[in-house]
Amino acid sequence: MGSGRWSSDVYDAAARYRAASGQDAFAYNDHIRASAPRRTWRAHPSLDPHGLTVRESRDSAEHPASLAIAVLFDVTGSMGGVPRVLQTKLPDLFGLLLSKGYAAHPQILFGAVGDATCDRVPLQLGQFESDNRMDDDLGNILLEGGGGGQMTESYELALYAMARHTSLDCHEKRGRRGYLFLIGDEMPYGKVKAREIRAVLGEPAERDIPVTEIIAELRRTFHVFYILPAGASYAGNPEVLGVWRRLLGQNVIELDDLDAVCETIALTVGLGEEAIDLASGLADLADIGSDAGASVARALRPVADDRAHRRR
Repeated sequence: MGSGRWSSDVYDAAARYRAASGQDAFAYNDHIRASAPRRTWRAHPSLDPHGLTVRESRDSAEHPASLAIAVLFDVTGSMGGVPRVLQTKLPDLFGLLLSKGYAAHPQILFGAVGDATCDRVPLQLGQFESDNRMDDDLGNILLEGGGGGQMTESYELALYAMARHTSLDCHEKRGRRGYLFLIGDEMPYGKVKAREIRAVLGEPAERDIPVTEIIAELRRTFHVFYILPAGASYAGNPEVLGVWRRLLGQNVIELDDLDAVCETIALTVGLGEEAIDLASGLADLADIGSDAGASVARALRPVADDRAHRRR
């Protein structure tokens, strides 16, 4: 996957068409909720992980140096608004990545996470895309809004799928890791359960895998970040933050404005690719007229300081 090129004109035309026809950007979600009882809900076929083989980020004549970027978000409880923010801010994300030179050939995968202990659709995974098909993937996500009522969701199952079922040319050909952003407000379960691998992914699994083990595996191919946004149920919760910091260190980002999530992702990639430092990235935000600078500065200061320390 990953052919074609992103066009803000195509995005704007699709948005105008939806507005004129009274359609929501998340049409699949609306259709399922209006037409089917919850017990029958299923992931859209394009996002269904059952029987998943591999999600690929590949080089091509159009994109000779692809860079894989995965954005996975919790769609339970108070997190249900995240995909809507991402959908409306896609032009800002691509504008920064491309026009500011953070990544010449980004390929973005969107996915959604729930709770495999109780949700009908605990995992949804799109494809790595370079063009406006990523907007289609967002529009096909089911915003189930379930969750188990505790401070855990099945993030570890999503991380397992990304560790075991992705293939990235940026890593395999150039030895460069992709970027994975997990947006949530709760903790992972302590292990990837074999029974959930069998049920959700439809593949054999003989043992549970500790979350520390699967994250270590995932970090061979991805820089992994966890974003905890303001307005979520457990924003600022020390237990949640403590668990993720033990797993990811400085790659835990507290964001005090959800509307700044795309700018935060873009600047994190720019920092990682050494295309910018934090000051120049914030100047880029001002240049495009974004008012997210203050929130992004607060969110990314620990990440930027950690990178500066490592370079010394």
